[in-house]
Amino acid sequence: MKSFFQFLSEASQSQAAMQAHKLGLISDGHGGWKNKSGEYVAKTEKGKLKFYNQQQKIGEKDPDQVRTPANQQVAATQTKPQPATSPDIRQEPSTSQVKKSKKSKDTLTVVFGRFNPPTIGHEKLLKTADKVSVGGDLKIYPSRTQDAKKNPLLPDTKISYMRKMFPDFGERIINDPYMKTIFDVLVAANQEGYRNVNIVVGSDRQAEFDNLAQKYNGDLYTFDLINVVSAGVRDADSEGVEGMSASKMRKAVMDNDFATFRRGTPKTLDDGDTQTLFDAIRRGMEVKKSKIEKESYSLWEIAPKFDQETLRENYIRGNIFKIGDIVENLNTGLVGKIIRRGTNYLICVTEQDNMFKSWIKDVMEYTEVKMNNMHRLPGKPNTLTGTTGYLKYAVKQTPESTLGKENVQKGGRTFLDFINKYRKK
Repeated sequence: MKSFFQFLSEASQSQAAMQAHKLGLISDGHGGWKNKSGEYVAKTEKGKLKFYNQQQKIGEKDPDQVRTPANQQVAATQTKPQPATSPDIRQEPSTSQVKKSKKSKDTLTVVFGRFNPPTIGHEKLLKTADKVSVGGDLKIYPSRTQDAKKNPLLPDTKISYMRKMFPDFGERIINDPYMKTIFDVLVAANQEGYRNVNIVVGSDRQAEFDNLAQKYNGDLYTFDLINVVSAGVRDADSEGVEGMSASKMRKAVMDNDFATFRRGTPKTLDDGDTQTLFDAIRRGMEVKKSKIEKESYSLWEIAPKFDQETLRENYIRGNIFKIGDIVENLNTGLVGKIIRRGTNYLICVTEQDNMFKSWIKDVMEYTEVKMNNMHRLPGKPNTLTGTTGYLKYAVKQTPESTLGKENVQKGGRTFLDFINKYRKK
């Protein structure tokens, strides 16, 4: 009869085996795990799957794990797949994952973020994602939102600079206007046939993405395994890479502090391109060169993490984020109506009845659905279906419309006038 401690030991080992099988790893029979190309990539230690390569030589096959008394008694039950469980995702990937294995279509690693603007902190995020992918497919999806406060760069402009700043990832940075939310990305990956997905995010967003992605697995999409991996801890007070953020970069633009802004960009971007990026953000934020003439945005609107006290004060007073308002989660891209206000968070529901929770520092009012102007931005017509502004724009383009006649009264012409002028008699 098995002892109680032996039973616990085998139970923990089978949990590690479940994770290994879901990742497509093959047991070597004594605690080690290899990928499909024969590379040694992991070992069962204390009931968990630990990724590393022992005595690895670059360009060569990794040696088999040496049999020791401590790992000789791995249970044979590891060979039988078990129901999926949520793996331990709180640790950063080890440096051994730099070793690339043969590409596998089973697993996709994705990064979904705002990158507005891209920084040296994002470079660390992408390098971590590259390690996690272990030579498999990696796709990077910048969000599509644009506004003057928190997202000053247009998607095309943002992606163009990202490819300059991170040339090693240029082909893997996806410019797809339909990938607006993390759900769009996961649904597309599921339709492309991927069985497993890794989502790499900052440590402060790991729990949010994990809860959301796992909640709708089996409903919106179906994956055998979803791993949400932290790219490391971020500290807003740090002076290095860990302390750099898009919020700090936007604040530097507001303060006209190019020196601080330059420290937040990688060396792959020269001073000229950095200045051009600085100016593009300034235009997007509608900030004039003179501090006296600049738009009077408050710091909590531009970079809420640097002025959370004022943000919370406005929230408690009911000045922002009221029940029924439409907001967008800046991390996931999800847009929904507020149905509940917590102490410092919101519960929202999308048009598809998908519910999500957001901290007030991570959301902004989704103003496009209320837009009454014909132009979303100067020179850019409002083409958002369902808005009054789009109706005005469409009517103005229609000959003999009310707005068309107003245009004639101001000295303009309708399309019908143009045809009549050149019609053959």
